[in-house]
Amino acid sequence: MIDALLDEVRRRTPVDERERTSIERFLAEIPTLARPFDEHADPRHVTASAIVVGPRGVVLHKHKRLGLWLQPGGHVDENETPADAAVRESVEETGLPVAHAGRASIIHVDVHPGPRGHTHFDVRYLLEAPDAEPAPAEGESQDVRWFAWDDAIALADHGLAGALRSLKPEPH
Repeated sequence: MIDALLDEVRRRTPVDERERTSIERFLAEIPTLARPFDEHADPRHVTASAIVVGPRGVVLHKHKRLGLWLQPGGHVDENETPADAAVRESVEETGLPVAHAGRASIIHVDVHPGPRGHTHFDVRYLLEAPDAEPAPAEGESQDVRWFAWDDAIALADHGLAGALRSLKPEPH
């Protein structure tokens, strides 16, 4: 699975300089890890997240510990693909029935600090959700909502903002 993931990351055309740097770092460091999906094996590990879009725009949630508006995502469970982890985490964190927009493929790569001194090598997927109210699972952040594209971009950190700008639909 890791070879296919590395090939997909290698084929990415970065949307900005931050993603270009993230891809280079991903390709340099992930092959050196014995268990790249295991958050307990090394402080550097692959995570998966999703940019959830729909008729109302973009869904973001306010991270409980970080206090930032982010896309849903998290750690990849054992025997799970990153694409499946992005769906699972999105359903848990938003309560929305989401699905990959077409073929499950990486739409963005971002390497960033995680909690407890970890580094997350995040692969991001585009998921679609219907026009419904978010209803996150108990224990998840309850501050989840739809944002217009420009509002989501304005709230997002630098790494997410680049991805959102690249995905924002052209005005009709």
